[in-house]
Amino acid sequence: MIRFLQPWWLLAVLPVLALAALYVWRQLHRRAYAMRFTNVDLLRTLAPKGLGWRRHVPATAFLLCLLVLATALARPSIDTREPLERATVMLAIDVSLSMQADDVAPNRLEAAQEAAKQFVGELPESYNLGLVSFAKSANVLVPPGKDRDAVTSAIDGLVLAEATATGEAVFTCLEAIRSVPADGAAGIPPARIVLLSDGYRTSGRSVEEAAAAAQAANVPVSTIAFGTDSGQVDIGGQLQRVPVDRLALADLAEATEGYFYEAASVSELKQVYQDMGSSIGFRTEPREVTQWYAGVALLLALCAGALNLLWSSRML
Repeated sequence: MIRFLQPWWLLAVLPVLALAALYVWRQLHRRAYAMRFTNVDLLRTLAPKGLGWRRHVPATAFLLCLLVLATALARPSIDTREPLERATVMLAIDVSLSMQADDVAPNRLEAAQEAAKQFVGELPESYNLGLVSFAKSANVLVPPGKDRDAVTSAIDGLVLAEATATGEAVFTCLEAIRSVPADGAAGIPPARIVLLSDGYRTSGRSVEEAAAAAQAANVPVSTIAFGTDSGQVDIGGQLQRVPVDRLALADLAEATEGYFYEAASVSELKQVYQDMGSSIGFRTEPREVTQWYAGVALLLALCAGALNLLWSSRML
């Protein structure tokens, strides 16, 4: 089915139709003008012989050429079904105040941001990628999609806040994964969660509840621990110890059949999605076919010129 991306340009057809109407009117009145010429014998010698209906063919081809060109201005398109990869990776980054500890250079949050951006750069472009930040609550900063620049920009713009809702981060990621359009495919897409944190949950649902939900959804959660046992931060003018909770992060990864890392390299993080599989849906997209119209118009123009040259020895 042909659709037009800029249908208001179809108004350009009106002058062409007016020209066609003028041509028809002129042909209908041709005989009246001819009879006014008193020297009929001389008229026969001046007029082309034997053309008959053929004299209308070049003009018709030329008018059709103009009609097709006028229609092409409206950018005709056809609907095509494009395959769409639904496999999804969600990044969840801890922005609690403890992430400002500098026991990991330059500090925990900046180290997590750098690791996350490296991961974004390595993830296959066909996969969906989304971003969640969490402190006292969890928020979807970038919904699952193909826009890597949006994710990278959101990572750079992370801001610290109070508390740590690790369990809520997992639940929020699961909701984002379920929001990926089916596009004709069955079930939720194959998915992975990558959670970057220093561990200790202080708010929201428990890590155990989150692990059970991820396991039920068949979504492995891989965790990356940032920090050491000697980490400290200044909160409200008081220096507080913020040791990393490796055990909670390792247990979350193990319960969901994910991976646990402390110093995650890009090569290690590739394991997160290597066995993820694929789910292909289809999205209907308009594909512009203006070039087809231009080609038809060129062919009609060539026919008009060639036939006129053949039958009357004139190009126009």
